[in-house]
Amino acid sequence: MDGRGRLPSVGAVVKGVRPSLPWFVVDAAGREIEPVSRYLRDLALGDASALSGRSYGYDLLRWFRVLWAVDVGWEQATEAETTAMVGWLRTAPNPQRRRSLPESMPAGVVNPKTGKSTLRDGYAPRTIAHALTVVHGFYAFHQHYGRGPLINPVPESRDRRARLAHRSPLEAPVHARRARLRPKVPDRQPRAIPDRLWDELFAQMGCDRDRALLACYVSSGAAPANCSGCAWKTSTGRPDACG
Repeated sequence: MDGRGRLPSVGAVVKGVRPSLPWFVVDAAGREIEPVSRYLRDLALGDASALSGRSYGYDLLRWFRVLWAVDVGWEQATEAETTAMVGWLRTAPNPQRRRSLPESMPAGVVNPKTGKSTLRDGYAPRTIAHALTVVHGFYAFHQHYGRGPLINPVPESRDRRARLAHRSPLEAPVHARRARLRPKVPDRQPRAIPDRLWDELFAQMGCDRDRALLACYVSSGAAPANCSGCAWKTSTGRPDACG
């Protein structure tokens, strides 16, 4: 599947009413997909946030759309279906990347005011890696209870998992071979803006207190909701490390 075909736009991620299942996935007929609900319920019981459940739900909805497109049941899925999903994600246009304004910056260009690169038209490597992580976790959960295929359809690198297990985020990054079909996720580069824009930002503030607070935030490198899991994700480059 090389992205030229469109996945069937059927099914949806629906907001639930039960705390144990804040989001669930339905098929083309509006019926709840029970295997997905079991997995998402297990995530919620494991203290995953509702937003994580929503994100995982969309990844699993995409996976089931791939299975529906090739007419394969989830319990009969193999690595061939995973290859089809990755091939589609690597080449298909991302509808969320459509730029409606003619003056929008081209993809990949760094915004001089925010220091952030404009997203490219397709699916990012991190999105593909996250999708593979979610699908792998879905099948690992069902394999624990003796359901689904005997072999997880998402390949994994046992060497990489062994090297990253019980590793302190303060240690130097460990380089290990990626699993098959896993994209190479580029390291996040620190963002910066020119000095003249800093001067412009400070000039817009109405009092010295606000300038002092901003200077403290910037000089300390403080980040919202910073935690050890985020530090682990930054040091390892693993999209599934936090949550």
